[in-house]
Amino acid sequence: MLDEILMALVAGGHALLVGVPGLAKTLMIRSVAEAMHLDFRRIQFTPDLVPSDITGTEILEEDAATGQRSFRFVRGPLFANIVLADEINRAPPRTQAALLEAMQEHRVTAGGETMRLAEPFFVLATQNPIEQEGTYPLPEAQLDRFLFDIRIGYPGEEDEVAILRETTGVERAPLVPVIGGDEARALQRLVREVPAADAALRFAAALARATRPDAPDAPDLVKKYVRWGAGPRAGQALILGAKAAALLAGRFAVAPEDIRRVARPVLRHRVLPNFAAEAEGITSERIVEDLLARVSAPRSDIRL
Repeated sequence: MLDEILMALVAGGHALLVGVPGLAKTLMIRSVAEAMHLDFRRIQFTPDLVPSDITGTEILEEDAATGQRSFRFVRGPLFANIVLADEINRAPPRTQAALLEAMQEHRVTAGGETMRLAEPFFVLATQNPIEQEGTYPLPEAQLDRFLFDIRIGYPGEEDEVAILRETTGVERAPLVPVIGGDEARALQRLVREVPAADAALRFAAALARATRPDAPDAPDLVKKYVRWGAGPRAGQALILGAKAAALLAGRFAVAPEDIRRVARPVLRHRVLPNFAAEAEGITSERIVEDLLARVSAPRSDIRL
């Protein structure tokens, strides 16, 4: 889980954390923010949240000396390096849409003015999969903005004991930042310099194209159970995620196992099952697993 968050940050993407209720997701994101010398803001998404609560709002000010009135824009919590969108699916669609421009363009348009966000800019969102009352499903355009969909299950015994130890004892000492904004941006540039061979690009494209039910060579499982497949942004996410995985592993070239390593978090929220799949219990996870088993990775002809 943590390595996938780091891969998303190094690749310059955003991450959606879906998992069981509890403190684990928020604490994990807060710990990552503390380890980075970056501005951090947390937004609690609720049904009554409006877009201006996120982006900011204009207020009317009056000069006490001259009596002249003017509007001043007060920036919202979105103007930070790391933004935690906690329980993002509890806000209505128009509020969720306020994140679209920020996540894609790293800018905010308000009051007729376009303002750049601070770099680096990351959105780490959380979502509880078991609570449906009072929630609004994330639209496909919103989901596609997330580089990774990271699933967090119940912790193992030792991990759960560690959580109890950390959250029920004395206040823990704050983490010492180990990386700042300049270093984070340098890592993002370095990730894009990691070479990916043409065979790796074709493998990523083949995985993305195999998710589309109208493709002539799509697997039978996809043609029968997928309503909508992954778009070109999925291929970009596969390559960027694979480059980040290779770099964090100490390698300066993308291997097929790097693409396989990130295929699940990249594709699971971009493959949309149809009604037949829902009726038969076929999940996007199963479809992605089937694709990974069917789409062959490139192999070298070199024999030692």
